[in-house]
Amino acid sequence: MGLLGHTIVQLADNIMVGQLGTAELAAVSLGNSFVFIAMSLGIGFSTAITPLVAEADGAGNKADGKSALKHGLVLCTVLGVSLFGLILLAKPLMYMMDQPPEVVELAMPYLDLVAFSLIPLVIFQAFKQFSDGLSQTRYPMYATVLANVVNITLNYLLIFGSFGFPKMGIVGAAIGTLVARILMVIYIWYLLKSKKKFHDYVTGFNFRKLEKKVMNKIISLGFPSALQMFFEVAIFTAAIWLSGVLGKNAQAANQIALNLSSMTFMFSMGLGVVAMIRVGNQKGLQNFKELRRIAQSIFLLTFLITIVFATLFLWGRNWFPTLYLDLDSALNLSDNTEVVYLAAQLLLVSAFFQISDGIQVVVLGALRGLQDVKIPTIITFIAYWLIGFPVCYYLGLHTGLGSTGIWIGLLAGLTASAIMLYIRFNYLTKKLIVQS
Repeated sequence: MGLLGHTIVQLADNIMVGQLGTAELAAVSLGNSFVFIAMSLGIGFSTAITPLVAEADGAGNKADGKSALKHGLVLCTVLGVSLFGLILLAKPLMYMMDQPPEVVELAMPYLDLVAFSLIPLVIFQAFKQFSDGLSQTRYPMYATVLANVVNITLNYLLIFGSFGFPKMGIVGAAIGTLVARILMVIYIWYLLKSKKKFHDYVTGFNFRKLEKKVMNKIISLGFPSALQMFFEVAIFTAAIWLSGVLGKNAQAANQIALNLSSMTFMFSMGLGVVAMIRVGNQKGLQNFKELRRIAQSIFLLTFLITIVFATLFLWGRNWFPTLYLDLDSALNLSDNTEVVYLAAQLLLVSAFFQISDGIQVVVLGALRGLQDVKIPTIITFIAYWLIGFPVCYYLGLHTGLGSTGIWIGLLAGLTASAIMLYIRFNYLTKKLIVQS
């Protein structure tokens, strides 16, 4: 639920902005495509904190857990500021990407504010990953629930100009996101500080005394983890850009299908965090048979849940897209009808990659718990960029499949990733059991 909160922020933005028109929805999609790439690096990097805290917790070493949080906060703050700067530098690329001009014009001011919101988001992630590492996942969830309430309220007031507030369109959605993420950081720090079991961990930091060894450890785990998430998010971002080449309606349909798929993916990603925590605990205890049993139980649970989501997408693929658009608008009736039709086709493909996407993220979480990050990084690059992207590009732009072809490429990449990562996990755990 904590991870789902990030996606619900985007869901609220998309549904409310979708009432304004397909160009506005496409603009949010284009702006968020830049933010998603940066966010993947920030969230991916912050996951290095969880296995270190989980291992320290399993071994009963509180000092190492606090050290991981302190150094993680410093690194995540620096990274958040750097990502904001990189997005500002990358903004002119929008004009070179063969996107609809009206969409680019709308996306520019939206991107400035949402990019700045990455700073509090990545800082929040440091606290979240620490709390997760101690198996206390409720508190980040509370913070994301609060953020969503604030975001939806501000969206309603500022997008449409309700109750005397200025009507700001998609810029209002960006302000809602920024304010919500700032409050999210303040609230989780307050929650952790006020709980006795966390108090010693989150207070009394001496940021002038940083240890090179701990910094290097977090970077050595965080950088490959960031790349793993980057490779996956980047191919979905490439799908947004390729859809933009096909037109604003194809891009809007892609955004709807991507938003719905992201929501179900967060359930699997949450189980990936569970795998990372529990595998990290067992690594601290050096109990590798139990480690393997627990991980495989989580893989099975994920498989069962993703089958449910696949069935749901097959059942509701024609109805879900209608939630994002005003089908009663005579002005946009033609565009909206086409977007619903295209999105339904994409959700049909998405139903099948639910399973691959779920399995690959939980196996990746288990491998992070083992602190095995370098080989999985190579695997994700091969799966998404040597297998998935060429299929996306060819089927999307050089066949009659269009957007559906792009998503078939995503399915190919996710399936290849799931298979190769599971082979890696199977090999490593069997080896560890024999050695112990």
